[in-house]
Amino acid sequence: MNVALANPPQVRPPAAQLLARVFGVALFVFSFALAAGVIANKHAIDELLAGAGIGAYPIAVVVFAVVAAAPFSITDALAVSNGVLFGPIVGSLVNAVGLVFGALLSYYVAGHTSRLLDIDSRISHLPPWVQRFRVGSPMFLILVRIIPGVGGTLATQIAAALHIPLLRHVVTFCIVTIPFCTLLAFGGNAISTYVERHIIAPAEGYASHHHFHR
Repeated sequence: MNVALANPPQVRPPAAQLLARVFGVALFVFSFALAAGVIANKHAIDELLAGAGIGAYPIAVVVFAVVAAAPFSITDALAVSNGVLFGPIVGSLVNAVGLVFGALLSYYVAGHTSRLLDIDSRISHLPPWVQRFRVGSPMFLILVRIIPGVGGTLATQIAAALHIPLLRHVVTFCIVTIPFCTLLAFGGNAISTYVERHIIAPAEGYASHHHFHR
């Protein structure tokens, strides 16, 4: 009885492997630098959004997606800013849409950068309360993502390296990030409103009254 042998896995030539690594490093650095540039120029972007009219919404979504997709990036400041600029409800929707696109983009980026990391070693050093779940399962990805610091980036890298279904990655990404960014949007708007009503407005009123009687 003849048994058909499975085709052995193809091994890429060393030159192709080197090129893939160089591209991965370049993409990693570029995405991180782009997100850092957005954060560094946040005030200029806020001014752009304030004067962009209806175009502010797609711009804000794209900016948020770029930052959310970058490795080791933090979206907290943008989540708060969107809540202040657009109001808590619309700002939360902008954040949510940006996070969905950020999840998609991050999966693509991680598909080229995950080979730079020793994924097996990273997984072996995860806390016991994470390792009790099957690697790559929804609960595993969610728990990795809530680890402070590098958890979000590590979860995305693991998902891409293990070829986790894209939908599972997007859902687990959003389960963790959307509620948190929604809280930041509402909190930022509430603080901004309080400061406007109880600090800025009284100060302006006092200054105007004092100037009037000079």
